[in-house]
Amino acid sequence: MPETRTESEPTPSPTSSVSELDEVLWQAWKAMELPEGYRAEIIEGAIEVSPTGRYSHSEIIYQLKEALGEFLRGGDFATRNDTNIFHHGGAWVPDLFVTVRDTERYVTDDGLGLTAAAVRLVVEVVSPGKRNQDRDRVKKRREYARASIPVYVIIDEYDDQGTVTVLTEPRPEKADWVGVHRVSYGTEVTIPEGPAKGFAITEAITGPARPGK
Repeated sequence: MPETRTESEPTPSPTSSVSELDEVLWQAWKAMELPEGYRAEIIEGAIEVSPTGRYSHSEIIYQLKEALGEFLRGGDFATRNDTNIFHHGGAWVPDLFVTVRDTERYVTDDGLGLTAAAVRLVVEVVSPGKRNQDRDRVKKRREYARASIPVYVIIDEYDDQGTVTVLTEPRPEKADWVGVHRVSYGTEVTIPEGPAKGFAITEAITGPARPGK
């Protein structure tokens, strides 16, 4: 599948065009030494530290990575995780994302990660707790829209009995999305655009609806 995105070349440094305060935040983030099992992100001007997810969280990511990786096999795009993504002072570690296979031109000068221009789809699997839920449902929803990432998928077993929301058509100036498609666990939802167009998120990936939530 050929590369079709027409955006300008990525900014070589994640700290370009940011304020002095953002630079201080960036330097503090780089200096952090976290115990194993934790990650730090810069989200909407604040450093947020969170633990890696519980088993059900990792199982969904594993199933999705296997299925989506197979769907993309042989093309110009691939799935990745455990990678820093940077955009105008933000630093995120998505649960899973789709990027071009040849990422060389998107790697930041310091080698710490990729610029958001490399990302075609991003997935977050929501963890328990209001702070974690707000991060994926609200803050990252705005951040990924600001970065013009084409598709954001939220897999959320803490929303009713479990939901999958596919967000498309980001509006960076409004930090929101035009296309919003939300379905319950057990209902198949298909990615409508980009390199993962036609890929279906099914019960085999999310598991069944969570009773009693």
